[in-house]
Amino acid sequence: MGKILTIADLKNRAQRRVPKMFFDYADSGAWTESTYRANEDDFAKIKLRQRVLVDMTDRSLATEMVSEKVSMPVALSPTGLTGMQHADGEMLAAKAAEEFGVPFTLSTMSICSIEDVASVTSKPFWFQLYVMKDRDFVNNLIDRAKAAGCSALVLTLDLQILGQRHKDLRNGLSAPPKFTPKHIWQMATRPKWCMDMARTKRRSFGNIVGHAKNVSDLSSLSSWTAEQFDPRLSWKDVEWIKERWGGKLILKGILDEEDARASLDTGADAIIVSNHGGRQLDGAHSSIAMLPKIVDAVGDKVEVHMDGGIRSGQDVLKAVALGAKGTYIGRPFLYGLGADGKQGVTTALEIIRKEMDVSMALCGKRLITDVDRSILA
Repeated sequence: MGKILTIADLKNRAQRRVPKMFFDYADSGAWTESTYRANEDDFAKIKLRQRVLVDMTDRSLATEMVSEKVSMPVALSPTGLTGMQHADGEMLAAKAAEEFGVPFTLSTMSICSIEDVASVTSKPFWFQLYVMKDRDFVNNLIDRAKAAGCSALVLTLDLQILGQRHKDLRNGLSAPPKFTPKHIWQMATRPKWCMDMARTKRRSFGNIVGHAKNVSDLSSLSSWTAEQFDPRLSWKDVEWIKERWGGKLILKGILDEEDARASLDTGADAIIVSNHGGRQLDGAHSSIAMLPKIVDAVGDKVEVHMDGGIRSGQDVLKAVALGAKGTYIGRPFLYGLGADGKQGVTTALEIIRKEMDVSMALCGKRLITDVDRSILA
């Protein structure tokens, strides 16, 4: 299949190994996908300054995200249905991230549960929370994350209602998959995926089934999730969530300077400049285009992170130069997971680390903590 050198190589391999409905879930955006494309395309418009005759020895990408030491300013994004890219996907990705020294963020809509991930990791991971109308269930999720030792709560703000993703509707996406002729064919052409999935019991939403009221099978789960995302979510809700959680809080989904300034009153430890990977408001600005504006709007009053469109170490370097203290990768690690399980996630992280390290050196910097807008042309 050829040597894996780039995130695009992992994507191509994943596409051959993961059933179409699940690959498309990871690889799609809302409506026309214009914001999904802009997330990637706008990185390419940012140019780096090549510097020469500077000391390039003793380089380090080590830094901190919300006061936690990380081997590079990269975390694994919370992504739904990760365990459908590869059997036990969240558990494998969490182990790869832990070994690499970067944070793993588990989605509320994961296949493996909070407890599953805690059972295979020795260091704290992060948990991403969706706020449901069933507040007892939300409180229970927070308490379970605390019991598992999660060191940060990532509260997603931009999914009060679900943006339409045409590919998912056309594919009839579900977890576990439906057994229609189309779905059976998709799975039959991916025999290794099928064999791995047959060996695991984790095929539905592990954080929800058996925990939420009146949810015991796929049909009730589908109707419950469709009804439960809370469109009334407001800044006031952040207050009780922060109080209930009592630990580090990260707000995900800030894409506007006014919202960024409003976040300062919540006491959050960090905000993530994000448009949900282009999966919500199609036609919105890319994350990287809004990052410097939001950094300027909040100054040093809150730590600013970003996600969306990162496909290389150079992209991470550009985000850091524009003020991000940390970045998140979703699709790159999902491509790695689909391509080669835990090793594929490690490969994705290695690709990003090498590209960032070499590019940083060629821009005349030895420490990622010294990178700023001066490296941009």
